[in-house]
Amino acid sequence: MYQLLSVLLVIVCVLLTLIVLVQNSKGGGLAANFSASNQIMGVRKTADFLEKATWTLAGSLVVLCLLAAFILPSSGKLNNSNSILDSQIENAGDPSTIPSFPTTVPMTLPEEE
Repeated sequence: MYQLLSVLLVIVCVLLTLIVLVQNSKGGGLAANFSASNQIMGVRKTADFLEKATWTLAGSLVVLCLLAAFILPSSGKLNNSNSILDSQIENAGDPSTIPSFPTTVPMTLPEEE
């Protein structure tokens, strides 16, 4: 089910991108190419269609994202083990056992040959 939602999300994203790119913020865009008066869909109807398609795709994107978040498989549901972070905390060493490094410089340097 999660794979189906993922595929639908990708399709909606691509369609939404294409619809937004076709539009022009000043009322031109795809609607400007249809200047003939005998068109079945006039200039205004094309702009209305693009706007409705944009809002519909945006709404479906939100709904699909919410559905995917509820269906998303998590590591806790798949196996009953602790999370990776919990296991690293449990296996961490004692901080007092950190090795100390020498802080002084040796007095004599080895001679180069």
